[in-house]
Amino acid sequence: MLEKICNLARHTGSMIMTFYTSKKLIRISYKSDDTPVTNVDHEANNIIKKGLVLIEPNFPIISEEELYDFSVYRTCKDYWLIDPLDGTKEFLKKNGEFTVNISLIRNSVPVLGVIYAPALNILYSAFNENAWKETKLGVKEKINVSKSNRKIPLLITSRSHPDKELNNYLKKIKHYELKNMGSSLKFCLIAEGVAQIYPRFGETYIWDTAAGQAIVTAAGGRVETWTGDNLNYSLSSCSSLLNPGFCAHA
Repeated sequence: MLEKICNLARHTGSMIMTFYTSKKLIRISYKSDDTPVTNVDHEANNIIKKGLVLIEPNFPIISEEELYDFSVYRTCKDYWLIDPLDGTKEFLKKNGEFTVNISLIRNSVPVLGVIYAPALNILYSAFNENAWKETKLGVKEKINVSKSNRKIPLLITSRSHPDKELNNYLKKIKHYELKNMGSSLKFCLIAEGVAQIYPRFGETYIWDTAAGQAIVTAAGGRVETWTGDNLNYSLSSCSSLLNPGFCAHA
């Protein structure tokens, strides 16, 4: 199944790149929270949904691009959770920091995650306790959060969503390096040991974090709230689908 999901993510990314590298018309609208959404987001959503139905039709699909009434899924503990184009702002800025995110939630826990960065042609994947990175050279290697010899930790933060609490957090840390990045790639850098801490205080939804959490935890890391709890993917109790603040770390 994981290999099929990886192929689906690559197929979706290939479509996204036809818009990214050409002069094809990109239609932009804005959601209620003033974040942009494009026809590319919707087309990616359709490709992933059709692919998932062929791979495993018994699980419902919850997507950022279909914000309908989720109450019909309140009793579901197993479901697909997708963000077809994570980092739409980065896509429109053409900085390459956008991803295709697909995750499988089993018993309200992300157990499978795939994150594909089509502009970079790098794919991260995980299932249970194994995580991998596959580069544009076709090289696939297992990754682990501990693969680092840094003496000063690298903190990675959101490029497009700064928050006030982050500044207060950084003041408490004496020695660190800081890097800004868009989309779920922040989780991936934690998982492969390039970065050590990804602090997040601002608003995120469960589709923003599920695939990344699956990859980080499979690589030996943690994703937890600031009170030390796990992020909640139970649809029966996650009424708004919003996450509290969290920290991903080695």
